[in-house]
Amino acid sequence: MSFEQLRFLVPGPYDILEILIVAYVAYRLLMFLAGTRALQILVGITALFVIYFVALVLKLNMISTLLGVVFTYGAFAAIVVFQPELRHALARLGRSRLVGFLASSSKRVVADEIAEATGRLARNGTGAIIAVERDVSLDQFVESGTPMRATVSADLLATIFTPYSPLHDGAVLVRGDQIIGAGAVLPLTQFPVSDKSLGTRHRAALGLSEESDAVVIVVSEETSKISMALRGMLRRGITPDQVRTALAGPEEASLALTAARSDASPA
Repeated sequence: MSFEQLRFLVPGPYDILEILIVAYVAYRLLMFLAGTRALQILVGITALFVIYFVALVLKLNMISTLLGVVFTYGAFAAIVVFQPELRHALARLGRSRLVGFLASSSKRVVADEIAEATGRLARNGTGAIIAVERDVSLDQFVESGTPMRATVSADLLATIFTPYSPLHDGAVLVRGDQIIGAGAVLPLTQFPVSDKSLGTRHRAALGLSEESDAVVIVVSEETSKISMALRGMLRRGITPDQVRTALAGPEEASLALTAARSDASPA
């Protein structure tokens, strides 16, 4: 076999460029999916592809035919299953750096107010759950509670969660510097939770963090501890200062949670 016949094995400049682009896209995709339910589903799909390939090699016609039908209609199912993640990805692609810069000051103010409110609620032993919207809309959950329009403030949050008030049992939904809903009912996590001490608020926080990219802050009525749920992970026993850091920007929340994987409870 001559060198000319093997020349196609030697990558050229454009081949190397394409390999680097594909590798970077694959890396960013895995980083985007890390810690979400989408990654677990992706692992399951990969396993089905492996089984399908093995069935073809071993000529297991029934299994390969059934999996072929599944893959034929799987694209439509994936659109439904990955709807929150797709919305998140498109929102990130369309997000402007200038808009993010102008909004950073407002985010700090909101972070300060929520941090002060959670600290106050924890000291008083008052249960609370606050969901801060990021890229994925929380409009569908507003309808389950009471829609409202009010500027975020520590005093208002403390008032909403006052025991025996009409809205204290549900979640407060925050968009930007506005409270858009209170008394909202959130979906409970669909994954097994190893810690049986977690109450309904914590399970709801995990459930919403699995369905969206929201940062969910929980104050336990039983222990007076503050917890934070993000991307299907729950970190317990955080301080108001850590809440402030987590809400300061879109990336800080991920870093704040990732930095404490050792004391985080998986969904």
